[in-house]
Amino acid sequence: MKAFIFAAGLGTRLKPLTDRMPKALVPVAGRPLLEHVIVKLKTCGVEAIIINLHHFPEQIMDFVRSRQSFGMQIAFSDERSCLLDTGGGLRYAASFFDDGRPFFVHNVDILSDVDLQEMYSYHLQTRSLSTLYVSDRMSSRYLLFDETECLCAWINEQTGEMKPAEAHLPFSTCRKYAFNGIHVISPEIFSRMNGWSGNFSIIDFYLSIAKDTAIRAFVSPNSRVIDVGKVEALREAEILLTK
Repeated sequence: MKAFIFAAGLGTRLKPLTDRMPKALVPVAGRPLLEHVIVKLKTCGVEAIIINLHHFPEQIMDFVRSRQSFGMQIAFSDERSCLLDTGGGLRYAASFFDDGRPFFVHNVDILSDVDLQEMYSYHLQTRSLSTLYVSDRMSSRYLLFDETECLCAWINEQTGEMKPAEAHLPFSTCRKYAFNGIHVISPEIFSRMNGWSGNFSIIDFYLSIAKDTAIRAFVSPNSRVIDVGKVEALREAEILLTK
């Protein structure tokens, strides 16, 4: 099993910490965010990981090497010349996923106790193109899913913006979830990305194909998740990891 870790971001919400280090190496409970994510993926059976790089890339490579790659195959996807966003970054690393098996995609600043093996099994059972870990938590931006838990739209409740812009949904039947930055994706996704290039969002790509493609929600009501994208979330993340 393989995985992609998004670690190229500038980490602007974690300033001033990220003025001298990448977001991936910000410590939580004595260990860098990247280490927490790698260990979680390894524990659920992942054997090979690719990490994208942009901000302080040498620090990330040196850290991984200092840990002997955690006894795994770890490769790097170099985005130093241009940040490619989530969709573009995944497409750029497509050649790494050459075994025909579904793989994980995990944001480096997401910490959770979700059961990744359960999520992977659910993805295999539903035969979706992609399965997204979501939850019923407060947010200003939500993904909307129909009665079969398939993605149909995105909405920003503060601005009223909706994607696709032409979406006209019976909101009374939609399930509204916040996305938690973890996916299981089938490798067929890359053939569906023909015509997409450069910098683009994976969510925008999902929304462009959702009408005729199963992009499904995975809900784990008893799991806890923290987006460690802001300095004030670091203490909450430490509590999660020490319980």
